[in-house]
Amino acid sequence: MLTWIDWAIVAAYAAGTIAMGWYYGRRRKTSQEYFLGSGRMSPMLIGVSSFATLLSTISYLSMPGEALGKGPAWMTNALALPFIYLTVGYVLLPVYMRRKVTSAYELLEDRLGLSIRLLGASLFLILRLVWMALLIYLTASALSVMTGLGPEAIPWIAAAAGFVAVVYASVGGLQAVVVTDFVQACLLYGGALLVVGVVSYELGGLGWVPTSWDPNWDSQPLFSWDPATRITISGTLTSYFFWYVATAGGDQTTVQRFMATQDAQAARRSMAFQVGSSGLTVVTLALVGFALLGYFSTFPERLGEGMTLAANADEAFPYFIASQLPTGVTGLVVAAMFAAAMSSVDSGVNSITAVVRTDFVERLGWGKASTTGAPKWTAFAIGAVVVAASTTMGSVPGNITAVTTKTSNLLTTPIFGLFFFALFVPWATTAGAWVGTICGTATAVLIAFSGPIFGLTAEGLDPVSFQWIAPTAITVDILAGCAASKWLPFGRKENA
Repeated sequence: MLTWIDWAIVAAYAAGTIAMGWYYGRRRKTSQEYFLGSGRMSPMLIGVSSFATLLSTISYLSMPGEALGKGPAWMTNALALPFIYLTVGYVLLPVYMRRKVTSAYELLEDRLGLSIRLLGASLFLILRLVWMALLIYLTASALSVMTGLGPEAIPWIAAAAGFVAVVYASVGGLQAVVVTDFVQACLLYGGALLVVGVVSYELGGLGWVPTSWDPNWDSQPLFSWDPATRITISGTLTSYFFWYVATAGGDQTTVQRFMATQDAQAARRSMAFQVGSSGLTVVTLALVGFALLGYFSTFPERLGEGMTLAANADEAFPYFIASQLPTGVTGLVVAAMFAAAMSSVDSGVNSITAVVRTDFVERLGWGKASTTGAPKWTAFAIGAVVVAASTTMGSVPGNITAVTTKTSNLLTTPIFGLFFFALFVPWATTAGAWVGTICGTATAVLIAFSGPIFGLTAEGLDPVSFQWIAPTAITVDILAGCAASKWLPFGRKENA
């Protein structure tokens, strides 16, 4: 249970972030500054901010839970990061940074027309709204455990977390988001280190480091021909590579940050900071999971009533924070959890607002906004929708890793497919891009929900593992779109 000291730490953190948003907000005069800052922001701040956005509370909870309850295969995705950096930094960024845009989807219209721009923007809005709703729900669920308030407090915690993030993001714009994201990244990483430190102290050293395969873990082979195998190392590396590249090349939250840097070289440096932070944190959060496994295996009586490591792996981390950490340290780690949520919600709100204002309101002639007033009110409205939608997220089955991949990441590769057609396929047409997107999205849905679709609804019985969503969907998308562009030569074909 949290003491008054812990609550004071969390409250001070929330108040500090709102104050920072107000400080940067009063310096922003135009919507361009609101969405892109100065246009010459620090690559280090941009890179860490992008990392914090992609990490979120979902990853902060899922990675320790995955390592504790399923096994170590997921942490091997860090091995894909050098290849991700080379692909994004030297293939995508030189093309993307030729033209500075507020919304990434402006790049689609230049080559494939307005309908593809609106398609990309619409898919992004669906993706990020669902992602933020899931994020707030999972954060509120974890905080309800850590604070001892119970499940009935989830809607109130969701409203509070959403309110703080939306206030400073809507008031301060991108610069406030980036700076607070940097602070939040430091806080959440420090929180993870505190947990490892406390466990090591309690166990008298690093004896918790696993030296053999734990009985709680799944079978996680290097490779398997069985598509239903939940996790393989090769599948994890492939999935993470495609997902990360697709996010960097098609998601407004990431592209918008690249556009806030000076040029392609600066954007590449920000990408280096991003993948470096990601690799360090993936390994650290996996170590948190191993530490908790060692702790509760040594002291099984300290696990909550009715909880088991196999069945409640995702709850072990928040339960440990609430019940085993010293006063003050609990408050810091809860603030870190809160920070992880806000670092993603603030970015999502700012990016969604940029897309709504640029791709719909202004592009379709519904209004113009040269000052920051209209974007601020748009951001408030988006935040309210997300908090309301978060109440529906408890119905998707699976552990946090599976739920996230099945829902919030469903449209990542189809969105990137549009950019691939527009920027890298000279013969691509509007009709071909539509066909590719429809085929890729259908493939992603069939894989993600293969269990319910084919009559196998129990967790672990999906005919096709969720790790194949990204690589299979983007492959089908590109092949179908390229073929259709040859057969259906309707749409723009000018060189980009």
